[in-house]
Amino acid sequence: MRKRCLSIIFVAGLLLSVLGGCGGAKEDAAPVSGMTGYEDPGESAAGEPEEMEEPYVPKLPEGVERSDIFVTKIDGIPDDFIRGMDISSLIAEEESGVRYHDEEGNEEDLLKILADAGLNYVRVRVWNDPYDEEGRSYGGGHCDLDTAVKIGQRAAKYGLKTCVDFHYSDFWADPGKQMSPKAWKKMTTDEKLEAIAAYTKESLKILLDNGVDVAMVQVGNETNNGIAGIRNEENTFKMIAAGCKAVREFSEGSGKKILTAVHFTQIDDHDGTLKKAEGLKKAGADYDVFGVSYYTYWHGDFENMKRVLTDIRETYGVDTCVMETAYPYTDKEGDGTGNSIAGDTDPVDGYPVSVEGQAKNLRDVMASANEAGALGVFYWEGAWIPVGSEPEENRQKWEEFGSGWASSFAASYDPNDAGKYYGGSSWDNQALFDFEGYPLPSLNVFKYVKYGTDAPVRVMALKKTEMESPLGVPITLPDTVEAVYNDSDRTEGVPVKWNEEEAAAVNVNEPGRYRISGVADFEGDDISHEAELSLKIAAVNYLKNGSFEEEDTSMWVSSFSGDSDPVDIQDKAADASDGSKALHYWSTAPLDFRVSQKIPEGTLPSGTYTASCVAQGGDLGDDGKVWIYVIKEDGSEEEGEKTGLTGWKEWKDLTVTFEISEGEAVEVGVAVRADAKGWGTFDEMELFLSGS
Repeated sequence: MRKRCLSIIFVAGLLLSVLGGCGGAKEDAAPVSGMTGYEDPGESAAGEPEEMEEPYVPKLPEGVERSDIFVTKIDGIPDDFIRGMDISSLIAEEESGVRYHDEEGNEEDLLKILADAGLNYVRVRVWNDPYDEEGRSYGGGHCDLDTAVKIGQRAAKYGLKTCVDFHYSDFWADPGKQMSPKAWKKMTTDEKLEAIAAYTKESLKILLDNGVDVAMVQVGNETNNGIAGIRNEENTFKMIAAGCKAVREFSEGSGKKILTAVHFTQIDDHDGTLKKAEGLKKAGADYDVFGVSYYTYWHGDFENMKRVLTDIRETYGVDTCVMETAYPYTDKEGDGTGNSIAGDTDPVDGYPVSVEGQAKNLRDVMASANEAGALGVFYWEGAWIPVGSEPEENRQKWEEFGSGWASSFAASYDPNDAGKYYGGSSWDNQALFDFEGYPLPSLNVFKYVKYGTDAPVRVMALKKTEMESPLGVPITLPDTVEAVYNDSDRTEGVPVKWNEEEAAAVNVNEPGRYRISGVADFEGDDISHEAELSLKIAAVNYLKNGSFEEEDTSMWVSSFSGDSDPVDIQDKAADASDGSKALHYWSTAPLDFRVSQKIPEGTLPSGTYTASCVAQGGDLGDDGKVWIYVIKEDGSEEEGEKTGLTGWKEWKDLTVTFEISEGEAVEVGVAVRADAKGWGTFDEMELFLSGS
């Protein structure tokens, strides 16, 4: 159990008196409220820094190197491009018995391993007081200031700069929760404005006094929905501005150049992200770097990411940086705790869940960031691996050393999340080390991106092949399929042989969907790759703008109970099944609405019709349902199956089949009845003739 320093009670009005000089604390001043866990190492904290060894200089490539992993060079990447990693859990991992190894298999300091792999930065989160009343760690690496000092000192020894990520919370801060530090909980907003400034300055003084090469400071972590317990957007921007001002004053007073960064996520919402930058401008925030989280399985495609970063840089005159990214290399979990990204169900098209897929994804994130003019990229918690293979022993370590994402002791602070779901690492399948602490080849992407590597070209995976053919027209299957190569510059298709029996079973005279398997062979490989074709025999879709991609959506009409319409057309590819737009809904009030389109009289021939769509969503409540329906000209209504929804990207097919007479008018729509804060999207609305 870690020794915990006593928290000093904050007294409004006294903060400025404990700060001396140009932003630094007086030598006899105690830490400000909420700073606990810092263990004074002796005279060096208040007096002269300890003598540091000459920084380690790793031997990095000076040209193309032979490697087992193919890395395409990134043209024009600067030498000072940030190649960083968040390693906040390091100390807790080591206390739990985890050991890291170099490429020769020898146990080695993680910081040296990272330097040798081409990294030049580490990132460490700092929580104000991550302990309960008995001094027991909340887990998550017990990221107090003392832990940041220890990691930062070792980073400096190996020539690595440190980015300090202040969460201004006692535990995890992200878009879902921005909880106030315990010591700040009863403060007014004005008092918190003073507290954030004092806390930031004093923490930075301690870090610098102990030899940490603080080169960047993050004022808040993924602050989309608040900071330090403050949810009001205007006050959130004021808090961030106050933190930025504190960093700037400390930097100028200490003579140490420190970049000031802000941090947001959900950048798949381009306009929403630009509004954050505008809000900071109006609040007078003085910062250098607009930081974003960018995970390809959550935050849209590279083109949108580059557009966001470029527009921020050009519009607001600040630099940008990807503060977090990661990708899985395996679909397995190593410690008895489920992973945030399962791997087998969540891979991004073009990036197989493998070491090579992980390496290619990291390289492409760096290339896209560089193309957008960003300062660099940080990989998130690339060394957060299992503390062991036995779940019961692991639980003991997570509780004692805080090396899991949360311990049971966090329940007193975060009862609704950590208090229910505490456990180990949910990230071990996205680390750049295997479960035993040996580096994966993907770690070396950081040192290879400047010149690239000489490695065998291989097909890592085949892309999804989708084909749509009009009703009644003979089909011609493609001769090649798109492939994902380890060489990012390779784009040619791979010859494929389709299963003849499955192809012959396709009935082109009836609407339907088919799966046809095949085998593809790449001449550079001695491995055959399984291919799959998704074939749709499509009838005429009588609904207009069924995928909501066109600008005119006036044909869709919403009817709802309550004071406001919970429906909008959302431009967010991650929430769409086809294209980037979908019919989206959410409300703080109970949901009861319909969205429909009318097909006028004289349009449809007689016959059997099917109306269909796909739906995803969640939090509908126990009785919440969604369904598709049709209202015929005589006023009768036919409904498809009413169903609940099970989560993001868990798409369900909704259908209803019905008969109509020649020229009969119909209304086709979707309906939702659900609890408040239920959410979801509908996409791919179709109405087609399914039988004569």
